[in-house]
Amino acid sequence: MATIPDLIPALPEIFLAVASMVLLMIGVFRGDGSLRTVSWLSVASLIATGFLLLNGPEGRQVTFNGLFVADSFGLFAKLLILTASALAIILSVNYLEKERVARFEYPVLIVLATLGMLAMVSANDLISLYVGLELQSLALYVIASFKRDVAKSTEAGLKYFVLGALSSGLLLYGASLIYGFAGTTSFDKLAVVLAAAEGAPSLGVVVGMVFVAAGLAFKISAVPFHMWTPDVYEGAPTSVTAFFAVAPKVAAITLFIRVLVGPFGDLVGQWQQVIQFCAAASMVIGALGAIQQKNIKRLMAYSSIGHIGYALVGLSAGSVEGVRGVLIYMAIYLAMNVGVFAIILSMRQNGRAVEEIADLAGLSKTHPMLAFAMAVFMWSLAGVPPAAGFWGKWAVFLPAIQAELYALAIVGVVASGISCFYYLRVIKAMYFDDVTEPLDNPAPTNGIVVAGAALFVFPVYILFLSPITTGAAAAAAALFGAR
Repeated sequence: MATIPDLIPALPEIFLAVASMVLLMIGVFRGDGSLRTVSWLSVASLIATGFLLLNGPEGRQVTFNGLFVADSFGLFAKLLILTASALAIILSVNYLEKERVARFEYPVLIVLATLGMLAMVSANDLISLYVGLELQSLALYVIASFKRDVAKSTEAGLKYFVLGALSSGLLLYGASLIYGFAGTTSFDKLAVVLAAAEGAPSLGVVVGMVFVAAGLAFKISAVPFHMWTPDVYEGAPTSVTAFFAVAPKVAAITLFIRVLVGPFGDLVGQWQQVIQFCAAASMVIGALGAIQQKNIKRLMAYSSIGHIGYALVGLSAGSVEGVRGVLIYMAIYLAMNVGVFAIILSMRQNGRAVEEIADLAGLSKTHPMLAFAMAVFMWSLAGVPPAAGFWGKWAVFLPAIQAELYALAIVGVVASGISCFYYLRVIKAMYFDDVTEPLDNPAPTNGIVVAGAALFVFPVYILFLSPITTGAAAAAAALFGAR
């Protein structure tokens, strides 16, 4: 007689899955004009999921025959993902209505993508990892081409789909190699098998691990798997780009950490070199690629590539402090990017969406508070103290220096210096260029999100730094303690 799995550890995910089906039915029966209702109900569902997470069982809980794990590491990442998804939905409502694509499927697809992300973060097996990853990806392919009558949007969706399918193939090929040479797909059992190998695993396992890492590197747009990012960021609807820039990145980087530190923690010597290369290349290409950009969405695409490079610096250290640093970095990265995209979504002239950096000319004269908030975000993204972005980079560079990865830390500091140029160019346009055509007044929800994110980035983050640091430390300790 088959035993019934313990459902309590997975209760938040089960609730969100049921909620997504209910939201879909509400949208279908209410028909056109149900976007706002479904959107706010989606936000409420995400908040309720977060409440269930916070009130779930403590400690490390494994269920579904070892496929699913709930722990402090997953909790920290899931709260960031839920926050990012909820804010993305809130920011999207006015945008979708003005762009005349106000369809209720949009928030439902974001909820389903979020469900996939939560499953990814709690994956304790290569099979559940793939299922969660594909649930996320399939929803993202659709919303990338949500403006189906616009060539740029459909092109973005198609590019993301084709390259995403390639990355899934790489990941599956790596998983099959690992299963063939190690005899298991379970993270816990893989850790035991590889620990018994005493640092000398079979070549097949190492090659499989590299293929899995390559598949996951695509999802975080790390170099050399970054080629889709600028085109998809530019072509996708801006509200979708805002979502892409935060929630999937947080989910994929935390999954990356769980895979490399968990089952492959004893092979740190083998994967550390690969991650160091990805980190250095991402920081350099992100910094240099953004210099020539005139479209702010493409600039933010290269910015995100660079920031993933900074996050990978912490992972390269292969230590508890390094993982803690990455989690702190991603929490601050979330606030910075949500704020920037709330302003980009507010960039409209006579009701028409605009995306060029030049369109921000003279913003300090027409919308001084919006310009000040954008300046705060740009300084923070550049890593200039005392903004929160500086402490994020401090959190990832310090463990790298402690691990004696001096060259990588130097590359990071130089890349940060280069990035100041294009972030300052945005500030220069707002404060020193003459107004060509003033921007429309932002939607109230966008203004609230901008104000909240700006206050978090500077100076209110100081109040939150302690709980974020404590939570990140507990999450990192839980991950390493499970090995």
